Amino acid sequence: MKYVQGNDRYQSKVSMGCLDDTVDADNPVRVIDAFVDSLLLESFGFRLDYGENGRPAYHPADLLKLFIYGYLNRIR
Repeated sequence: MKYVQGNDRYQSKVSMGCLDDTVDADNPVRVIDAFVDSLLLESFGFRLDYGENGRPAYHPADLLKLFIYGYLNRIR
């Protein structure tokens, strides 16, 4: 399945620099990213095999990271 692919966070651009450099080393976003990447999402019931019909879906790991970040920061 093809998911929506974002830009590489380690790329360097002339105007902005590396996106990874803009996030502090002690930011909770790094913990959320590492935690979700360490999970086997299939074992929790996430489906990673969707048919190609219309616009590509977002990867379930990306959506889980966003959900956890919003929950911890009380953002709907």
